[in-house]
Amino acid sequence: MDINLSLIIPVYNAESFILDVLISLTEWKKKNNFSVQIILVNDGSSDLTDSIVDSYIKTKDSSIEMISYKLNRGKGYAVRTGMLAAKGKYRIYTDADIPFGFEVFNKMQYYLDFKEFDVVIGDRTLPGSSYITEIPQIRKAGSIIYSFIVGRFVAGGHFDTQCGIKGFRAETANDLFSVSKINGFAFDVELLYVSLKRNYDIKRLPVVLISQKGSSVKVLRHGFGMFIDLFRMKWNQLSGKYKKQK
Repeated sequence: MDINLSLIIPVYNAESFILDVLISLTEWKKKNNFSVQIILVNDGSSDLTDSIVDSYIKTKDSSIEMISYKLNRGKGYAVRTGMLAAKGKYRIYTDADIPFGFEVFNKMQYYLDFKEFDVVIGDRTLPGSSYITEIPQIRKAGSIIYSFIVGRFVAGGHFDTQCGIKGFRAETANDLFSVSKINGFAFDVELLYVSLKRNYDIKRLPVVLISQKGSSVKVLRHGFGMFIDLFRMKWNQLSGKYKKQK
């Protein structure tokens, strides 16, 4: 059977909420009139995430897939692993707590399918977007500064590069994730950077944030590395590392 949508969810140390997410995923999947592949990628969690997901798959919903490895490699690595294993005509990744809900998946599919965009991204700066949960001020300030610099000098005016939900047509996903190099949180920027170099059609969608349980971004700890990765992108482009794979 052809798969319409592959949903990729990277997870890391999510034992406190992952069971609720799994139950919600099963209920959402039952309501759909299209085929769905759900892939959780356990990015070397050191808690009970792996065991909880494995038990749920075995006892409650065997259609959910899990890819798991012992070493924490970074969100970019986890998403890339899931995307390259996916079989769906359309492929979306989102954070482990499903921060923007389930309705947005249908909207993204609409623009990927009927409107034939290559890439669809959530953008929290657009009219119609809103935050329902409170975001720590230091994280919000760091995000604003980083997004401004990236949008101005790297991502061609796409200012909300770090929004945790993006969708792709299958052929676009296979292209982008076969050449992506960054394993950390700046991988979102890399995807948009390469997409713009490829002249892919990108649609930005407003999103409503309803949950913030799954984020593992630490502004001070990860911020410097994310800026270093911006220079890596430029170097990768100049050295031909983003050339399309034959």
